[in-house]
Amino acid sequence: MQPIAPIPILSGRRLILGVTGSISAYKAADLASRLTQAGVLVDVVLSQSAQRFVSPLTFLSVTGRRVLTDDDLWGPDAHVLHIGLAQEAHLLVIAPATANTIAKLASGQADTLLTLTAMAIHCPLLISPAMDAGMFEHPATQANLATLRQRGTIVVGPAEGRMASGQVGLGRLLEPGELVGHIRLALAREGPLAGRRIVVTAGGTQEPIDPVRVVANRSSGKQGFALAQAALDRGAAVTLITGPSALETPIGAERIDVGTAADMSEAVLAASAGADALLMAAAVSDFRPAAPAAEKLKRARGPLEIRLAPTDDILVRVAAIRKKTKHPAIVVGFAAESQDLVANARAKLEAKSLSLIVANDINAPDSGFAVDTNRVTLIDSHGALQELPLMTKAEVASTILERVVAMLGQSPSMPGM
Repeated sequence: MQPIAPIPILSGRRLILGVTGSISAYKAADLASRLTQAGVLVDVVLSQSAQRFVSPLTFLSVTGRRVLTDDDLWGPDAHVLHIGLAQEAHLLVIAPATANTIAKLASGQADTLLTLTAMAIHCPLLISPAMDAGMFEHPATQANLATLRQRGTIVVGPAEGRMASGQVGLGRLLEPGELVGHIRLALAREGPLAGRRIVVTAGGTQEPIDPVRVVANRSSGKQGFALAQAALDRGAAVTLITGPSALETPIGAERIDVGTAADMSEAVLAASAGADALLMAAAVSDFRPAAPAAEKLKRARGPLEIRLAPTDDILVRVAAIRKKTKHPAIVVGFAAESQDLVANARAKLEAKSLSLIVANDINAPDSGFAVDTNRVTLIDSHGALQELPLMTKAEVASTILERVVAMLGQSPSMPGM
């Protein structure tokens, strides 16, 4: 696993991780490690049965923090231990959550350190069930989960797959990376973009030459996907419209996959109606083959000439609609340039009535296409220019979203950021 960089929305947060007696408890150690690397202070509470699968030492090793068990209920701090945990936590996560633990939570039993703490918290509770498929599907388990959801508990998973019993079905604990995404989403609920809807485009489009070949570009989609995640981290409802990409969808985003510039144009116009902001990070093709071949073109034909025609300019269409409807309120454009970076970006900003434009020099080897870093210049509608140093694309996305928050009239800061 690659080292995990600190994640602003997680950095400095206090999280209780409850681990109960499931074979998938080993995944909780990975989750605790990922959260710690991301900057979370993780207090692990192991149930008695969980210790049959994983030891407290395992979690101490990856978090560097004391691990709590039911034995601590009878120590000198027992009368305040669960209260102190509950008061300090920003989120209680129980992963894996067994059928027995879910039943206890639903009925209000408080006979273990973990269930005592769950009764005392004022923060959100997120549980990720893990059990055999038959146990998960049992009416009692489903009724207990329905009760917990009605009380505001966030239930994520389980996933479908092979169980320890050899059966296949719903019951597998979500993978640690997915759980981190759900934790980010839970902590973002009260963010500065809560109640806002943001549309983000990403990746490159592909214009068919024939049924096999396309005119494409080198965009990886990484900057657009990072923007979607940054918007989610601030509490926004996010629609991500992407060209062909193998990147994982940020947890919580609605993803719309498109192929051509025409497909993306229609998707953007539909999704941005009533949206608060459109972040147009996609590298949309400026040209398409004027007459795509219906059948695969053969090499034996000899030299091939392809006549290109311009595609529709999506931002021009958006600008025309904004004049009538005022939506989306904020439009951020992107300019990938190989020369005259600022001049070309400013011209695009004015011609398309943008709120902000993000310009990057594609000649730089450490920024632009297919790399994890970017070096950009931001220009706003008043002409003010902000040159950013070399950053990760996640950091660039965070900076851009802070500008969007400010333009939408919200507080530009958020807890932990």
